[in-house]
Parts: sequence; structure tokens; C-alpha cells
Amino acid sequence: MHIVGFYVCPGHQVLDLAGPLGAFESVTVVLGRPAYELCVLSRAGGMVQGSGGLAIATQPARGAVLDTLLSIGGELAPMLDAGEAAAVRALAQDTPRVASVCTGAFLLAEAGLLRGRRATTHWRAARRLQQRHPEVKVESDRIFVRDGALWSSAGVTAGIDLALALIEADHGIDVARQVARELVVYHRRAGGQSQFAPISHMEPQSDRIRLALGFARDHLHQDLRLERLAEAAHLSPRQFGRLFHQETGETPAKAVERMRVEAARARLQDGTESIERIARDVGFGDPERMRRAFLKWHGTPPQALRRKERAPRA
Repeated sequence: MHIVGFYVCPGHQVLDLAGPLGAFESVTVVLGRPAYELCVLSRAGGMVQGSGGLAIATQPARGAVLDTLLSIGGELAPMLDAGEAAAVRALAQDTPRVASVCTGAFLLAEAGLLRGRRATTHWRAARRLQQRHPEVKVESDRIFVRDGALWSSAGVTAGIDLALALIEADHGIDVARQVARELVVYHRRAGGQSQFAPISHMEPQSDRIRLALGFARDHLHQDLRLERLAEAAHLSPRQFGRLFHQETGETPAKAVERMRVEAARARLQDGTESIERIARDVGFGDPERMRRAFLKWHGTPPQALRRKERAPRA
């Protein structure tokens, strides 16, 4: 029996817990026999209040023996507490596989478990995680990341994607697919989490990066190479590239591509312009380049998005 422990702090996000817990629970339905023993843990045990005022019964973390530990996300302040970090550090010492859901990555980082490792978290919190823990290699666009025996996932429902990947590692792809069908979710979602994070939510701290983003937004139809954006920010290309990634979690090229996809999508939804004209006007140059970008960010080509928008509503 594989024992999975879900570690929660006060203010945990209920769906961060319920999503992956439900996925592991569904393996029993698919296999027709118990496959996982599930337990919810906290530092002291007892009732722990989560989001929406919902409290959940937990067992004390001390002495728990696990095969997999999941750090559940939620409010950041409790996860930055030294006592919580120490409890997770002690749990992880003898646990073969450790994972985090959403902002649960902060708790793993505070416990020193992410040092020098690749990890992800909710797109809104990725920059803060990188700034607080520069020793962590934060990949802000991933739905989930595996670095050896350490796994992490993006925000909220991405915990289900993570659980499905863990189940696949344990029981194979067919079981994971059947669990996904049981849950009525995708087995593997196309694209990264940036498809859910509009470029307008980028909040760089420095005026220079904001200036470069504004310049890019106003000149999407032009050549926006690194050197030109650096010039708009009044920085050398090397300084600009480093500062841009530090403050946004993305490379300038990826940010420009996403801006172009957003601009193209708005025009696909709102107008009747040809795909060719939209591709040219937003800077893709040709429809094929735009198609590849849409597949990358949205998992579907622009034509399919247009058909979906034009379909009659029930």
C-alpha cells in the first residue's frame, strides 16, 4: 500500500487538497482494489481551517511514515513560518517522493528542499518565489515539473494534473487515463500555465521593464528582437535580458510571442478579418507562424478558436 500524505497549513486552498486527493482516491475505483492510503497532515494535528472557512481534520505530522508527501498551497504567510518549514523538512527526510501543489512550493523552498532544483508554482506567485529563493530554478510556464523525486505543480487545478502524472509513474499510462476519465478531466493539458495568465497581469517592479513592455505592445507588427527592446529600456541587451527574466519570469521573446497571441485572439473573436491579415498585423508575418504559436499557448489553432467563438450559444 502506497501511503500519500497531504500537508496543510492554516489557510490552505481547499481545491489544492481536494483535487489531487480525489485523483488518488479514484485509482481504487479504476483498479477495483485499494491502491493508496491517504492521510491529511499538519504540524500539530487537529482541525485546520482552509479557504472559504472550511476546516478539515488532520493527523500530526511527527512520526508519519509516507511514500509520497504533497505540500498543499494556500495563504503564503503560514508557509513562510519556520515551524511549518521544520515540520515538512523532517517529514521529507525519509519520504522517497516529495511534491507541491500551487504555492505549496514556497513551503518546500522554506524547508530547503528546492535548493538547486527545478520547480513551478502558480503563475501569479512565480516571480515572488524566484525573488525570495534565487537558488531555485523557477519555471513559471509549466503545469507541473519533475526534478528527480521532487515534483511541483502550478495553481489550483494543476494539482490534478500533478496527481495524474504521479499515478502514471506508479501504475502506468492506461490507469492514469482511466482516472482522468473518471474525473472528467484532460489526461494531459496542452500548453503551459501562461495560457491562463494574460500579459496584462505582468507587474514588473522597474520602470525600464514596464517601458519595454509598453513599447512592445505598441509595436507588435515590427521586429522586436532583444536588442530593440533593450534600447527602449535604455539597458544593454545582457542587462535587459537578465532583468526582464528576473521581474517577469519569462524571456523577452516568450513575452512578445504571448502578446502577439493575445492580440491575435482578440481580433479573431471580435472581427471578420482574414487569418493572413491578423498574422501580419500582430507581427507573426505569416499564418503558419501564428498557428504554431496558438498551438503552443492554447493547444488549438486560430481557425478552431474562431469557429468556437462563432458557434451559436445554447
